[in-house]
This record gives sequence, structure tokens and C-alpha cells, in this order.
Amino acid sequence: MSSIGTSAPRDWDGGTYDRVSDPQLRWGTYVLERLRLQGDERVLDAGCGSGRVTELLLQRLPRGRVVAVDASPSMLQEAERRLAPYGERVELVRADLATPLPVEGQVDAVLSTATFHWITDHEALFHVLADVLHARGQLVFQCGGAGNIASVLTAIRAAEEDFPGCWPAGWHPWNFAGAHETRERLVQAGFTEVETWLNPEPAPLDAGEPLERFLSTVVLGGHLDRLPEMQRLAFVRAVASRLPRPEIDYVRLNAVARLVTV
Repeated sequence: MSSIGTSAPRDWDGGTYDRVSDPQLRWGTYVLERLRLQGDERVLDAGCGSGRVTELLLQRLPRGRVVAVDASPSMLQEAERRLAPYGERVELVRADLATPLPVEGQVDAVLSTATFHWITDHEALFHVLADVLHARGQLVFQCGGAGNIASVLTAIRAAEEDFPGCWPAGWHPWNFAGAHETRERLVQAGFTEVETWLNPEPAPLDAGEPLERFLSTVVLGGHLDRLPEMQRLAFVRAVASRLPRPEIDYVRLNAVARLVTV
């Protein structure tokens, strides 16, 4: 297993994410089924996280290879541990997906789940992915879309009143794009046969510590980075207490496309 390092926007708690990310694994399984694979391709996993979906991808590529990209050193550390049995069939790359990727050659397909909503510039993102794809290469992804975590956003806004000055008014770290605008951006980046759609994927959780751990690890990291450590648990609990139920009201943006032949 080889690795390339570059600068990263922010880190995550990769070990805890690996333990609590069952919803993301479930979605990733569905998204992976949309890839049309012969088993010998080279595929880019864009935002591999702790490698749970990457492992399923490798099982569908018995003669192929995976380039697993993530911006978080902690996530890549977990992915390296999980994917060690696959040896040189996995290349781990630490990189920002909104900038040109330090990947040699081109890939046959790009897969991504639960990542692209963390990237504010989708125009740049889709051009970056087009640059690493072979002509007619596949792009299949899912991320948070328009309407995602609406009740969580309402709870965050209410909780922020108890933590004045910690964030700019109306700030959040996500880009929850719609299906139509995403299709237009993909076409502008050189993709064809583009299909985009939204679907709700509510994720119920146990109240109390399980909900708080999920919020702090998966959802609120961008907010917690702006708080002193001693205030972080209080903020998580303030958000959790304001949710209408112990559930994350996810809405997923899905896309399937191919790169235009040039």
C-alpha cells in the first residue's frame, strides 16, 4: 500500500467515525451498485474516509486497483489499517478534492459518498474529477443535497444564541446543492449522460450519548473547530436537545455521469 501526502483542510476523528458511520456505509453500498465494473479497473474513491466503502469497492475489483483520496490524516490512518490486506492494490492519497490531485495517470471511474457537500466550490470539484478520468469514464456519487439536515440546521441556529460571536451570522461549512444545478455544473465540466436526483434518507439514532457522539463526529466538526475545547460538549448537547426527535433528517444528492469523449 503506497501513500502520497499533501496539505489538508481539516482533520477528523477517524477511529470514532469508523465506529458510528453505519448510515454512510449503507448509502455507500447503494451508490457502489451503480458503478458498471468488469473487475480490472482503476477507480478513484473521492473522500474514502475510514475505508469502509473502499473495502467493498476493492471486493468488486479482484484484478483492479483503488486510489483512495481523503483530506484527513486521521481518516487515512484508519483506512490504511482497514485496507492493509489489499496491499499494493490500494494507493492512499491525502489531498483537497477542490484542487488538482497528485494522482499519476488517469482512472476508469470515480466513486464518492458523503463527501462533496463539504466542498464549497462544486464547479472546481467537477473539473478536478474530469481531469483524472479517462474519456467515457464513469462518475458516480452521493452527498448531502438541498434540504439536507434541515432540522439540525434549525437546532444549530437556536443553539448558537448561547455561544455568541463564535460563527459569522448564517455560517455553515456545507454546500447542499440541488439536482438541477448539479446537472448543469457536471455538463459544464465535460460530463454527459448525466442523471441527478434527490432522495430522503432519515437516520434514526438512540437518544443521549449515541446521538451526541454522532453529531460531534459526523455533523458538527466544522462548528466545533471554532469553539474552545471546554465548550464543545455543551454545544453538541444544546443542538441535540433542540432536535424534534433523535434522528438526522438526511437528504441525499445522487449523480451518475460519463466524461465526454474528446
